[in-house]
Amino acid sequence: MLPTSRLTTHSLVFFMLKKIFLGIDTGGTFTDFVVLSNEGVKIHKVLSTPDDPTRAILQGIADLELTQQMKNGVLSVIHGSTVATNAALEGKGVSTVYITNRGMGDILTIARQTRTELYNLMPEPGKPPVPRSHVIETGGRLDSSGNVIEPLTDQDLDEIRQSLRRIKPHSVAINLLFSFLDDSFEKQIEQSLEARFFVSRSSQILPEYKEYERGIATWLNAWLGPIISDYLSSLLAAIKPSSLAIMQSSGRTMAANQAAEKAVNLLLSGPAAGLAGAKYMGSINNQHRLISFDMGGTSTDVALIDHQIRLTSEGFIGPYPVAIPMADMHTIGSGGGSLAYLDEGQLLQVGPQSAGADPGPACYGLGGMLPTVTDANVVLGRLRPDAFLGGRMHLDLSAARAAVGKLAAQMHLSIEETAAGIVQLANEKMIQALRVISIQRGFDPKQFQLVCFGGAGGLHFCALADALEIREALVPLFGGVLSAFGMLVAPPGRQLSRTYNCLLENVKEDQLDRLFDAMLEQGRGELLYEGIAPSELLEERSVDLRYEGQSYTLNLPWTDPATTIPAFHKTHETRYGHALELAVELVNLRISLSATGAEIELPVLEYRGEAVPKSSQFLYGFESPVSIYAREEFGHGAMIKGPALITETVATTLIYPGWTATVDQVGNLLLVRES
Repeated sequence: MLPTSRLTTHSLVFFMLKKIFLGIDTGGTFTDFVVLSNEGVKIHKVLSTPDDPTRAILQGIADLELTQQMKNGVLSVIHGSTVATNAALEGKGVSTVYITNRGMGDILTIARQTRTELYNLMPEPGKPPVPRSHVIETGGRLDSSGNVIEPLTDQDLDEIRQSLRRIKPHSVAINLLFSFLDDSFEKQIEQSLEARFFVSRSSQILPEYKEYERGIATWLNAWLGPIISDYLSSLLAAIKPSSLAIMQSSGRTMAANQAAEKAVNLLLSGPAAGLAGAKYMGSINNQHRLISFDMGGTSTDVALIDHQIRLTSEGFIGPYPVAIPMADMHTIGSGGGSLAYLDEGQLLQVGPQSAGADPGPACYGLGGMLPTVTDANVVLGRLRPDAFLGGRMHLDLSAARAAVGKLAAQMHLSIEETAAGIVQLANEKMIQALRVISIQRGFDPKQFQLVCFGGAGGLHFCALADALEIREALVPLFGGVLSAFGMLVAPPGRQLSRTYNCLLENVKEDQLDRLFDAMLEQGRGELLYEGIAPSELLEERSVDLRYEGQSYTLNLPWTDPATTIPAFHKTHETRYGHALELAVELVNLRISLSATGAEIELPVLEYRGEAVPKSSQFLYGFESPVSIYAREEFGHGAMIKGPALITETVATTLIYPGWTATVDQVGNLLLVRES
C-alpha cells in the first residue's frame, strides 16, 4: 500500500454543498479518488487490491481523512468498478439456470454460428455459456405477433420448480420467445419461484428482438448479479450510513440498491466515466468533437465524442455480445502494465497480459521481474523515478533496466533500443484502435481534438496524434484520475428500449407516442425513487433504423417520419459510403433519460508569467535537450514548446518537438501541432 501523502487540492466555485462527493474509480492497477467539497477538490491514488476492492477504497478514504465524515453520513460516493467486468472475463459467475421455450435450449450455445478462427476447418468448440444440465425448456410460447402458440401450464411451473430443487443454482435467467411483446409468461414464471433465487427476466433486462443477444444479456445479468449484489452490499456496509451510487456503462449513474439488480449495465463502468470527464473538460474550451484516449495500467480505451457520448448496443465483453446500451468504445490490452515478451517466432509482443497491481511493473519494486511499457518509459527517462505520484512512490530504475535488459539480450539490442521498441509497438496498437473508432466509422480524425487521460496517456498521445494527423490535443486537468472526476459530473440517468418493428413510412405516430410514454414512465419512476425532482429530468427519444432486409441498424433522433427517413439515408452514406433506394424499417425505440447535472465551475488560474523549466535533460530518441516542468507551477496563459516533459502528481506528459502547449483558464493543456 502506498504511504499517506500530500494530496493535490484545487478550488472549485459551486453552490454550498451539504455533502462531500467522492468519485472512486477502481482499475486494474490503481484505485483513483476525486473529492468535491466546500474546501475544493482533492485527488488521490492507491494501489488496487483485486482480491477485495473495498480494502483499497477504505484505505483511500482514510488517506483523504474522510473516515469520520463517512461515519457521519455526509459522504456521497459515486463508484465505478471492474468487478463485473473481471468476473465476466475470468468466467467467475455463479451457478445459473437458463429457462426458455421448448426447442430453444441450445440458443446460447449455437449463438450466431460465427467462427473465431475463420480458416480452421476443425476449430475447438467453445465452452457453452450455460451447460445443458442447467437449461430448462418449458411452455409459454408466443408467435411474432404476440399470439399464444403454447400456453404455460401449472404442470410446466411445477416441473420448473422441481428442476431447480434438483440443480440448486444461485440464480435464474428467464428468456421466452417474443416476451418483449407480452411479458406475462415470464412474470408468471418469476412469481412462481422461491425468493432465494436471483432472477433476471429478458423482458426487464432487454425487451428487444434477437433471442440470442437478449438471452445472453439476461444470462449475464443473472450470472453476475449475485457477485455484484454481494460486492455492493459489502461496500455499502463498509461506508454506511453514507450513500453510494454506481456508474453505468452508458455514462449515467444509478443508485447502488438498483444497480445490484442490473449487473449487465455495469460492464464498462469506469471507462464510461472517463468519457463524461473528457466531455466536461472539452466543453470548457467549446470543443465538442473529441477522440478520447484513456491509457491505464492494464488496458487502453478509445472512443469518439461528437457533442454527446456515443452509445452502442453492439458491444462485447470477452466472447459475449452485450446488447445493453453502453459507451461506444474500443478497448485493447495495452496499458502501462502490459508485459513485453518474444513470441514463438521471436517477434516482440506487448500485451494483452499485464503485470497488474500485484506485483506490477518491475520498477514498482514489489517483486515484478518482467518488462512492461511502464518500465520502458522509465528506462527512456520519460517517467521520473523521483516524481512518480508526487514523490510518494519512488520508481526503481535499476529494476526497470534489469527487466528490459533480459529482453534486450534476447534481441541483441541495447536496453534503450529495446525500450523504444516496446513503446513503439504499444503505440502502434493504440493507433490502430483509434482508427477503428474514427476512420472505420466514417469520421475524419483530423476534424477532432485528441483528449488523453489515464495515468499513462500523457506519455504517448503526441505519437498517436502525429500518426493520425490530428493537429489539436487536450491534456485535461485531473487527467490521471479523470474517470473518477467524471463520476462527479455524470448525471443520474437511464437508457430504456423496446422492439417495435414496421416500415417507417407506415408507422402510427400515436402508437409510438404511447410506447415512448410507457418507457418514460418506467425510467422516471426509477429516478424519482432516487430523490430526483421531475423538473430536473431531460428526455431524448431515438429510433433504431435499417433498410428493409438488413440485419444491422443505425440509431437516429426521433422527430417524425418525414424528417427521420432522409436523415437515415444521409447517416447510412456517411457510415458505409452509400445510400440505397429501399424502404426504411423501424426496429427499436429508445429513450435516454437523465437529470440535469450539478453546475461545477472550475476557477480561473492566475497569470504567473512564462513557464520556467525546473531542469533539462537529453532523453533517448530526442535530438535536443528536453525541458522538464512541474505542472502545478503553471499559470493561465503559460506556453510550453516541445520537446518538454511535464510532471504532476498523478500523470506525466511528454510533448514532442513541433507541438506547443498553452495553459487554459482552468489548467488544461491545449496543444497545437505546427503545420
